[in-house]
Amino acid sequence: MSVRPLIGIVGSAGAYGRWLQRFFEQRMGLEVIGHDPADPDSHSPDDLLERAQVLIFSAPIRHTPALVAEYVERSAGREAGRLWLDVTSVKSAPVAAMLESQAEVVGLHPMTAPPKAPTLKGRVMVVCQARVSHWQPWVDALCAALEAECVQATPEHHDQVMALVQAMVHATHLAQAGVLREYAPLLGALPALMPYRSASFELDTAIIARILSMNPVIYEDIQFGNPHVAPMLERLLGQLQQLHQQVLQGDDAARADFRHQLLRVNREHQGDAQLAEGNYTFERVGYLLADLTERNAISVHLPEDRPGSLRELLHVFERHGVSLASIHSSRTPGGEVHFRMGFVPGSDLAAMARAAQEIDASGIGRVLSR
Repeated sequence: MSVRPLIGIVGSAGAYGRWLQRFFEQRMGLEVIGHDPADPDSHSPDDLLERAQVLIFSAPIRHTPALVAEYVERSAGREAGRLWLDVTSVKSAPVAAMLESQAEVVGLHPMTAPPKAPTLKGRVMVVCQARVSHWQPWVDALCAALEAECVQATPEHHDQVMALVQAMVHATHLAQAGVLREYAPLLGALPALMPYRSASFELDTAIIARILSMNPVIYEDIQFGNPHVAPMLERLLGQLQQLHQQVLQGDDAARADFRHQLLRVNREHQGDAQLAEGNYTFERVGYLLADLTERNAISVHLPEDRPGSLRELLHVFERHGVSLASIHSSRTPGGEVHFRMGFVPGSDLAAMARAAQEIDASGIGRVLSR
């Protein structure tokens, strides 16, 4: 095991390949080489197999097992004593393919698209340690550097869980998107519905927008590439058909059955503690959405991440007599951390403008929006 291995990325021109290269170079100080058919200037597969001590497969799910098999054949044993990883959303087939090599093998699944942030802090990453010995300390160091909440699983259990955590969530929201499209001629497109929104509807439409904005191949492979998805969809359809029949029946017996099957039984299954925690999470998100609709607000990027920066920023508003109603940190679409501050109703707009001018002029921060 090399303490500072050379990293090879198969699929280096893809979204995750590019993110991983930045991570390894900037956060771990490692040299990275990559191969990608979309990049004619990238290294050859043989160059990666010859030079890289750690090889990462970051390719579409449907192609990964065959791609790994190709690299096993090309490597012809050169991979012995090295480490092979993958970052696909399905684990059984890619990990099984990597185990045909003589390398040590770990399957990784970051539960997020490539983030704007430099690490996976605040996100979950599933780790399938299929065959690890000498590389264990380095794998542990990698997980620590990624700053993710790491969950250990076997590839088979991972895929069973992902049928619920990913495929079911995507399927239900894609179905909602289809229903919204079918109702648009009658009630209007989504902008016509948003004035009537509940917090639940706003969250669901945000998830729909996220899915429809991303690469459709990813969502296609999550549905089609996991053998546990079809049985899950059958159960999901069964639950919806049951509700459909109850609503069509419409009498007191159907209502009682609805309360018992879909509310009481499910509530008992969840348990009081889980329900309380989930309900509290929903309320927190609801308050956040309410705060973000406040138009009387300013967003500021603090270029220097140092102790006291936020306090210095808040003192500016205090000097100008502006009272805050809320403050949240987030990231711009470009990935910059910013603080969005909402102000109490009736705040002096001129005082807010003066505070914003001072922030820009002093270099404390950069006002992004007012």
